[in-house]
Amino acid sequence: MIFTRLTDNTSVEIADYLKGYIAEHHFKNLRIYIGCDSHSKGDFTTYVTTVVVHKGIAGCHILYQREKIAKIKDLWTRLWNEVEKSVCLAIYLREQGINIHTIDLDLNHDVQHASNRLVSAAKGYVESMGIKARIKPDILPAVSAADNLSK
Repeated sequence: MIFTRLTDNTSVEIADYLKGYIAEHHFKNLRIYIGCDSHSKGDFTTYVTTVVVHKGIAGCHILYQREKIAKIKDLWTRLWNEVEKSVCLAIYLREQGINIHTIDLDLNHDVQHASNRLVSAAKGYVESMGIKARIKPDILPAVSAADNLSK
């Protein structure tokens, strides 16, 4: 899976890159968060999937993958695709021996938000894979990064 480093726009194979990055940097509290966000504009929907390497007090390192497809008009489908993209990436990285701390889901526990309808199914899906899922109002660094990069 090819991702782009935010720092210099270099393309990297995500698993190989993360293995090297983890081996090179011996951060005590290193955590990896995965997230995805999407925005529709005009005739297109843009998805951005992010990997945020949280280096404890040393900050974060962000990698992302952007995909532009024909507009998805159905909210459920668009949001569920975000969940699927995050889970697929997490499974791929886990198969490569990389530990994922959480998947940050761009869903809200507040029933006033339309995304609330997916919370139960999405959290259940992610957690059935043995991965912790977080939703709003928690602080979600991977979703925040994806939101900024998808606009």
